[in-house]
Parts: sequence; C-alpha cells; structure tokens
Amino acid sequence: MSALAAELGPPVFHDAQRRIWRDQTGAGEASTRVVAEETPVAFAYEGTSYAVMMATPADLEDFAVGFSLNEGVVHSPDEIDELDIVRTDDGIVLRMALANGPADAFWQRRRHLSGPSGCGLCGLESLAQATRRPPPVAGGIRVSADAIDAAMKMLPARQTMNRLTGALHAAAFWTPDDGIVAVREDVGRHNALDKLTGAVVAAGRSAAEGAVLLTSRVSVEMVQKAASLGAPILVAISAPTALALRVADAAGITLIAVARRDGFETFTHPHRLL
Repeated sequence: MSALAAELGPPVFHDAQRRIWRDQTGAGEASTRVVAEETPVAFAYEGTSYAVMMATPADLEDFAVGFSLNEGVVHSPDEIDELDIVRTDDGIVLRMALANGPADAFWQRRRHLSGPSGCGLCGLESLAQATRRPPPVAGGIRVSADAIDAAMKMLPARQTMNRLTGALHAAAFWTPDDGIVAVREDVGRHNALDKLTGAVVAAGRSAAEGAVLLTSRVSVEMVQKAASLGAPILVAISAPTALALRVADAAGITLIAVARRDGFETFTHPHRLL
C-alpha cells in the first residue's frame, strides 16, 4: 500500500444487512446480503441550500470539498472556512461557510440559479454551463498500455463497499510509481469522482502525476470534473458519449474507455500512451 493510501485510510461507510432468499436450481434458501445505503445529502453554503444529491453517506468531508471545487463554488479547499456535517432524520446537510471573496461570488451566482437537481449537473443556471469548456489540462505523464491494463485490473480488489453490495461505482487515482493510491465509492458515479477530488486535493497530490480510473460510463460531466482536478488521463470501463469526447479533446485529456480484460480504446490525445 502506498503512503497516500495508508494516510487516507480505509473508507468509512454505513451499510445495512437484509434477509434475502436465494433461488438456485429451484431450491429457495434463506440468506443475507449487505445492501448499499443511499441518503439525501444537501450542500448548503452561507446558510442557504444549493443542491441535494442522493449519495452514499461515506467520506462526506471529501464529498463537500470535491463537489465545491468541481462546481466552481471555491477554487481551493482553503476557501471553505468551516464545514459542519449535520445528520437529520431526513438526511445529511453539509453546511459550509466560505471566505469573503468566494462568499460574495456565491451570492452573485445564487441569484441566477434556477434550482438544484439530483443529477450530475447541480445548480447550473444555463444550458451553456452544462456544456462548459473546462480548463485545459497541461502536460502530464506518459504510460504504457500494459500499465493501464494492470491499473484497471487492480481496481476491483480495492472496491471495498462494492464487494459487499454490488451496487456502487468507484473513482480511483493511480500513479505509475505508487499504483492505486486512493479510491472513493458511491451509488452515484458523479459523487464518487467528487469524493476522489476531495481526497486527492486534501492529500496534497498533483493529479498531473497520474490517471483517474472510473467503473462507469464517461458522460460530459465526468470529463469536466476530471479536468477540474487536473487529471491528464481518464480511464473508464464503459464507453464515452460524443459530447464527452468533444470536451475531452478540447481540454487536452487522454480519454481511454471500454477498458476490459481484452484491452481498451483510446479516443482522444493518444500521445500520452507509450
């Protein structure tokens, strides 16, 4: 295990065990299964609600920081002056106080919000922002096809919660020197990547050192979040959308997808593959 992985420690999560009946060859057998928790998680800044996401109630501090960075509410974790995690009967509130400059910008933006949603595009005031061009990703590592293949094969063993539930996505950060150094899981693929962003930034790692690995398809917001983090390479098990490819191409991200046991496909900026 890398130093970063040891520092971050194992993920903390809540699960529930349910009684099930497994039917094999016509014989019903009583058993139990661990099922993933899904909880409404509200993001509140400066005392006002911003968005509500259905999420796995784990790694909530990472979620708060990563979501805030990826949404552009803040540009650095230091701009969050205070974070309170408030648990209620109806869900969890991530209550944040911002530094003066970000707070002023938040209120200016808040006036134009049309309302939050439960998808991956929360709190956006226009269609233009939904397809916004992310900041360009500069430089980054170069890796071999064998290294990418090995990285994706490592990932299932690190999906602690998914091994129990079979219902969670994962986002991981991998480097050539350390392997997989951080993994975050959630019922929502966007949430998993937000949590990973928070974990990587909190650990002081530069995303330019490695690649983001995903167990999901690649939609445009996943590319936007990876670009916000500064990851030069994005690797996913499933296929990308056409819009995701256009945004990855514009952002300078090497997008590798359909990464399965029999290989993968490189869609944009193949120069980072040795």
